Amino acid sequence: MRVLSNTDIAALLPMDQAIAVIDRTMRSVSSGDAQLPLRHVVPVGGANMMGVMSGALGDPMCFGVKLVSLFPGNPAKGLSGHRGAVVLFESETGGAVAMMDAGLLTAIRTAAASAVATRALARDQATRLTIVGTGEQAEHHLAAMLAVRPIDSVHIVGRRAEKAAAFAAHAAAAHPGLTLVHGTDVQAGVRGADIVCTVTNSATPVLLGDWLEPGQHVNVVGASIPSRREVDDALVLRSEIFCDYRPSLLAQAGEVVDTLKAGLITEDHLKPEIGAVLNGAPGRSGPEAITVYRSLGIVAQDLAAATHALTRAQSEGRGQVVSF
Repeated sequence: MRVLSNTDIAALLPMDQAIAVIDRTMRSVSSGDAQLPLRHVVPVGGANMMGVMSGALGDPMCFGVKLVSLFPGNPAKGLSGHRGAVVLFESETGGAVAMMDAGLLTAIRTAAASAVATRALARDQATRLTIVGTGEQAEHHLAAMLAVRPIDSVHIVGRRAEKAAAFAAHAAAAHPGLTLVHGTDVQAGVRGADIVCTVTNSATPVLLGDWLEPGQHVNVVGASIPSRREVDDALVLRSEIFCDYRPSLLAQAGEVVDTLKAGLITEDHLKPEIGAVLNGAPGRSGPEAITVYRSLGIVAQDLAAATHALTRAQSEGRGQVVSF
């Protein structure tokens, strides 16, 4: 078994390669070339949870499991809110061949998935980006959005002014030439934006549909269980909602589950999976439409990203090889 650390993942899974991997993966998922049981979540005290995600892919042929702890308080301790491991198995005899840290891999593949959706749905000349949230996902989403659209100005919105300012300073140093603005007012932050990414751990809406403007694209990323939601009912009603995997959307996206249960929408209101759009299904209906990519995160993304990292590690001799 080859064991890969976060340092290895950072070297083996740069954002441009991750975007290419996730693009191919989402096409495969929507073509039916994957086995994807829904995420199993176990409460482990307070707001903390453990998630178990297992699945199999046909291209690349692989199967495996992600075991991940979801600890919302970790960022305050300087740690990722997602900690755990991805284990890959080989398809010939079923042996475990790799284990790697799930934290950074999850962050990269999630941002890459948003980039794939943004490339498919956002208007071509989208230059103004707003990121709501200042944690790990904010950093990776900035890199991902820069990879797929000609972003020249970024508005960072955080719950705490000092964290928004610190993130903006870090982003300015990492990406010279960007115009950076920061603050704590989400409504002001999304005004005039072309692309909005919500990457918070909030359990209640931080982005309201009444604030959105025609033509905007929104990546809703932070909430992944039905009891938590970053956006309100009005956003669902005003938007064209695309997703990574429809069964996940119907079971785990709180704002969709709630509006369906209340009879405010029917399933006909929901648009195709992003992989189906990549495969030729209709995407944005017009330049004035408000499009939303509802990211829940699926294990196919983890398996494909992990397989890519393992293939490179084997070629480059990275990681530690252990025997049982």
